[in-house]
Amino acid sequence: MRCAPYDPSTSAAWADALFASALQRSDEPSATQVKQAVAAAMDAFGGIGCVARVAQAYGEDPETAMTRMRWACTTVAVALADPPRRPGRPLVPGPRREP
Repeated sequence: MRCAPYDPSTSAAWADALFASALQRSDEPSATQVKQAVAAAMDAFGGIGCVARVAQAYGEDPETAMTRMRWACTTVAVALADPPRRPGRPLVPGPRREP
């Protein structure tokens, strides 16, 4: 069985860090909470430490690890796509008005 190559992209590194963090799916985290959890995990474990925690989890319980990684990847994609907001600006823009 061949090992999949490690993807060092930002989203993959963030997914590893989110996976290694204490944040849980049941927390229904906001983009800000995800970014804070990723930063805390990277500070605590470093990039390689996060990858090691992912590998350990897959070794211990692959089914649970797969579910958590799927959540981490999806959650990171949403958090990275979340643009910074200006105060007073709605989360969802209203309909466009024709000039």
